[in-house]
Amino acid sequence: MIKITLKDGSIKEVEKGSTILEVAKAIHHGLAKEAVAGKVNGKTQGLAFRLEEDCDLEILKFDDEDGNHTFRHTSSHILAQAVKRLFPEAKLGIGPAIDNGFYYDFDLEHRFSDEDLAALEKEMLKIVQADYPVERFELPREEAIRFMGEKEEPYKVELIRDLPEDAVISFYKEEDFTDLCAGPHMPSTGAVKAIKLMSVAGAYWRGSEKNKMLQRIYGTSFPKQKQLDEYLEKLEEAKKRDHRKIGKEMDLFAIYEEGPGFPFFMPKGMIIRNELEAFWRKAHRERGYQEIKTPLILSEALWHTSGHWDHYQDNMYFTKIDDGDFAVKPMNCPGAMLAYKRKMYSYRDFPMRLAEMGQVHRHELSGALHGLMRVRTFTQDDAHLFMLPEQVKDEIVGVIDFIDYVYNIFGFKYHIELSTKPEDSMGTEEEWELATNALKEALEDKQIPFVINEGDGAFYGPKIDFHLEDCLGRTWQCGTIQLDFQMPQRFDLTYVGKDGEKHRPIMIHRVIFGSIERFIGILTEHFAGKFPLWIAPVQVKLLTVTEKFADYAEEVGQKLRDAGLRVEVDVRNEKIGYKIREARNERVSYIGVIGEKEMESGELTVRSGKEGELGTMKLDEFTDRLLKEISEKAY
Repeated sequence: MIKITLKDGSIKEVEKGSTILEVAKAIHHGLAKEAVAGKVNGKTQGLAFRLEEDCDLEILKFDDEDGNHTFRHTSSHILAQAVKRLFPEAKLGIGPAIDNGFYYDFDLEHRFSDEDLAALEKEMLKIVQADYPVERFELPREEAIRFMGEKEEPYKVELIRDLPEDAVISFYKEEDFTDLCAGPHMPSTGAVKAIKLMSVAGAYWRGSEKNKMLQRIYGTSFPKQKQLDEYLEKLEEAKKRDHRKIGKEMDLFAIYEEGPGFPFFMPKGMIIRNELEAFWRKAHRERGYQEIKTPLILSEALWHTSGHWDHYQDNMYFTKIDDGDFAVKPMNCPGAMLAYKRKMYSYRDFPMRLAEMGQVHRHELSGALHGLMRVRTFTQDDAHLFMLPEQVKDEIVGVIDFIDYVYNIFGFKYHIELSTKPEDSMGTEEEWELATNALKEALEDKQIPFVINEGDGAFYGPKIDFHLEDCLGRTWQCGTIQLDFQMPQRFDLTYVGKDGEKHRPIMIHRVIFGSIERFIGILTEHFAGKFPLWIAPVQVKLLTVTEKFADYAEEVGQKLRDAGLRVEVDVRNEKIGYKIREARNERVSYIGVIGEKEMESGELTVRSGKEGELGTMKLDEFTDRLLKEISEKAY
């Protein structure tokens, strides 16, 4: 017998050589039914994996990230098998699981069409219904090369040749199809109940434009048809909420061919932006921040000092001024370092919190650009906090509370990841350990759950990332807290301590919105353009039934404006039904209809963009309602 330590800490004795699936059955038949893989001593293994010694075991379900990847990796093999059946001349590339699905790359002269995808889906379902066992086997290197060579799979031969000498070379076989793969996989093809092929795109072999362009088929899969249906419904809803579509309909922003990745904000978009920035400034003043502004262009030498030259130059823009080399800033921190260095400080001056709405420019590949979500210039709501060593934890906790306050204003749920030292980094192991532990302790003190994201820290320090969840369940990384021992050293920042000697301050980089542009994009999709009233571009639109009520409508509009509301008045000689439909398409917060009855009674017939018809309201009552909604920042 061997001892298995389960995720909850309990220990179960099982027979040596038991499979993960057999252990799951011994725990509970319901668990075995949902199990898709297992994590043995931290490594994901298939359900058929045999346990030969005492170990830690976590049974993975489809909802677990590693379980999900195992399930969808198997789905990609089913796709490859279907392609080889219908297009035997296709050469296999790679087929990993990815977020929300999987893909597989193929070298094939024939261009895949929508009809081909439909036929492949049918063939995949046949493979699922046949419930073929997925069997693993290993081969020595030369035998593996010969095996794939005989199958005329040149890309697989190349992959095998590039494996380390001591690598285990494994294959997975399902009926008439065998693929080179490290695994793991589901025990059989029958587990993949619901499949949808989504699209075809071009992809260079191994991501290099020097190599041949292959065809990449994207798909997704689920254990139940109901889950697939819900996912496809979410995708349809996401299309309706696409900020690029809504932004155009509401005339918020535009991106032109003359400036790819450089967004233009229109008057209504600027209202949202200005309201967000005004809220940001007020909240920062209340928390003891001072605002600064640093230049867009600074000497190239500065970026050598900061370390960005070594770690970030491929993402930067450069220019020459008076024969000197300059860079357009991709980040605000070096400017904040210069702002700090303008004078000498005492330990009594800390903590010092410098905030900046700083515009930055970063070179993004044209294929990565996406509306406001991925641009080449954006405004970071940056802050750089300088502190004494004994103030670090309190400052981190303060920033966590600040970020929580802002996200709650918009009703966002979020989760937190702690990202650790990347391969490309500055500083000593000791500095990284100190910084990482400080962030960890602050989260533990706040009793906030978090996950470790190994190796994803900034090059100068570890970070806490806040991932917002929108109304469709999608997550967006926005806020971040980065503890930095490097910049104060590289810029020789000092202060005079209690002992009269010079000391080095500790610094935190921090953003909350992340980028104003991207945050507006997220808000647009989250609220489907029906923004909270306090940031809505048009808070009230008054519509006249006929032109004869135009003067009264303008009078009402002015009273609402005097109360501080953003109002438009539509007195065009159009049918009222048409004007109402148009205002609804513009996602106006409140529509007020003015006709004979309203003019005589001094009331408005009101419709809310979110609640529908509200009936008639006195003007004062209507005004008070809106001002209350704005003051409470109701969402």
